[in-house]
Amino acid sequence: MTEAPAFDPSFVTQLLPFNPFDPAFHADPYPVFRKIREESGGAIRTPAGIVTLLDHAHVTSVLSDPKFGWGDSEAIRSQELSIDGGEPTRFLAMQDPPDHTRLRGLVSKAFTPRMVERLRSRTQEITDRLLAEARAEAAAGNGTVDLVDRVFRPLGGLVLTEMMGIPEEFHALAFEYSADSARGLDPDFTLTPEQARKRDEGRLWFARLTSELARRRRAEPGDDLISDLVQVQEGDDGLTDNELAVICVNLLAAGFGATAAQMSNSALALLQNPDQLEWLRAHPDRVGGATEELLRFDGPLFLLTRAALEPTEVAGFEIAAGEQVFLSMGSASHDPAVYADPDRLDLSRTPTKVLGYGHGIHFCVAAPVARLATQVALNSLARHTVELAVEQPPFNGALVIRTLAELPVRLSAPAAG
Repeated sequence: MTEAPAFDPSFVTQLLPFNPFDPAFHADPYPVFRKIREESGGAIRTPAGIVTLLDHAHVTSVLSDPKFGWGDSEAIRSQELSIDGGEPTRFLAMQDPPDHTRLRGLVSKAFTPRMVERLRSRTQEITDRLLAEARAEAAAGNGTVDLVDRVFRPLGGLVLTEMMGIPEEFHALAFEYSADSARGLDPDFTLTPEQARKRDEGRLWFARLTSELARRRRAEPGDDLISDLVQVQEGDDGLTDNELAVICVNLLAAGFGATAAQMSNSALALLQNPDQLEWLRAHPDRVGGATEELLRFDGPLFLLTRAALEPTEVAGFEIAAGEQVFLSMGSASHDPAVYADPDRLDLSRTPTKVLGYGHGIHFCVAAPVARLATQVALNSLARHTVELAVEQPPFNGALVIRTLAELPVRLSAPAAG
């Protein structure tokens, strides 16, 4: 693991065309994005010389262009994971072809529609239990409960641990480390030394755990993702032990955070747009399309980076080999060239070209699981009487996976009939 660059807030604000440390920006970044798009035409070179793309066409173009990838910079190497002195290995999401192509193909063999669908009934059971506990806590206290802490974060974690077959004895530490691991997906230059340390500590714990679970599954396979991944280790081109562990860490680090973030951001959007919450209550069978619109409106995937693998050009800017570009996924999702009246939440439309889980070869392999959990959570929440307990809940300040820090609500079951 290489040492992260020194944390310098003043330098970071020169890299980006917005202030990533401003709570007001995180509360509602979309007017800021709209102003930058209108003034720049959707692409801008910042004072520090970094090209930032904010429109849908340029963002998707870079994500589809083989001339762009992750490269081999110091920043990317700092995200590599070495397990007890083993070969440093990157997350699947941070690899370029041909390594990415090989590993993605192997992981896809385990990530089947059957594997995802078998989670549905269990996800509903977990959701019902967590909401019942949240209602009881609200009733026993001051009438409010934090949905992020009591429902969405544990739901996202329990669905993933169920999918992967992680025993309950490890859940408490897994949930504790998950937030640190997800926060660590942000560029190193935005992390304090303590945040980087906690990220690395959590990822190493996850890697050691999944390595041990893989060893057990070889002897006694189960009906879970780790068992499925063990099966694709066979053959000359199969997963190595280190690759299997790092893939599991990737799923846990990104999956915990992204799943909880999608549920949290979507719930806030519904509560801030009560007419749309009523629409969902009246159309529970259309939760699939509604979830896509919520994913577009305020999805968890907020900012990505890519590096030019060779000299190229984008949006009229010359990009040198190795030079990074920033991709504002949040801005692209509100591009009026693609979405009519983009700043309005409209669950009756089913948007296309949604970027909430990426685009191109790095589209999130676990997206079906996050979508399933969100659909179950939102339909279940809509059957309750729920309203915001504060005007604007705070966000956690992350840039790659944007999410609420908390969501205090008044929650009760609706009256019978």
